[in-house]
Amino acid sequence: MSVYTKVSSGQLSAWLKQYSVGSLIEMQGIAAGIENTHYFVTTTQGRYVLTLFERMTAGELPFYLNLMAHLARHGLPCPAPIANCNNTLLGTLEGKPATLVTRLSGAPVLEPGEQHCSQVGAMLAAMHLAGRTYDGTLENPRGPKWRRDTAPEVVPFLDAHRRGLLASELEFQSRQRFDLLPRGAVHGDLFRDNVLFEGEGPGQRIGGVIDFYFGGVDALVFDLAVTLNDWCLDALGSVDPGRAGALLIAYMNTRPLSAAERDAWPAMLRAAALRFWLSRLYDFYLPRAGELTHAHDPEHFRQVLEMRRSIASPLP
Repeated sequence: MSVYTKVSSGQLSAWLKQYSVGSLIEMQGIAAGIENTHYFVTTTQGRYVLTLFERMTAGELPFYLNLMAHLARHGLPCPAPIANCNNTLLGTLEGKPATLVTRLSGAPVLEPGEQHCSQVGAMLAAMHLAGRTYDGTLENPRGPKWRRDTAPEVVPFLDAHRRGLLASELEFQSRQRFDLLPRGAVHGDLFRDNVLFEGEGPGQRIGGVIDFYFGGVDALVFDLAVTLNDWCLDALGSVDPGRAGALLIAYMNTRPLSAAERDAWPAMLRAAALRFWLSRLYDFYLPRAGELTHAHDPEHFRQVLEMRRSIASPLP
């Protein structure tokens, strides 16, 4: 989450008159992440997050806003979009689609233990089950077609080894039949910085799951692979058995995996690593200008991908 579009307090105060949230007290740009513009917003009636969408169109956004509203109605701790006085969840600010959502409490845990991973696994499974009754349709924007389209744009920046790795993995993934696996709405980016924990020590509990804007409809086990590839790694990119077991067992206790999903697991871990290696390559070599920006090092997920290619991570 970076600040690409500058919004003044005067502009925001005027925009907030469309909402029944009180008057603006404070606003602060959020520097983490890379895709949209985000501000923390405090008013006389509460705390919110303002998002201005830099790439997504107004036609795509109802999928995400309605998904968050759907999950919040099912009791899951995710941001609830605020309707304006016209009873719509999406507005326009500074020429960009914009929305206001509730701000959740808690903070990310950047060095998670098994207890954190267990909670995340159970939460992800609960989200997938609740999503079964969500009727929104939007293919994962970072799915196979995006990978094929994006790879040629980053290839000129890569050395021979990385070009070979990318070509080899794209060819391998093209032979997989993930479309036959159980599908539904996925978060798509359930990294450590998108889960907020409340409390201290062993008593910490999930207070919120945020940033659904990389999601879509995809294989549910892809969402699980994305999550494991961030929450359960050691410093070298290898899977930590204790944390991985905690996450996977908690997930499967809530939503057991089918035989087809279990068979696809090693290839899905590779697909999840490829997706983030490619996106980080693109953002690193082809960045957009922003007042506050934060681009991730693509080498991390290159190493993760090579680990997944060389060593299969088993399911419990």
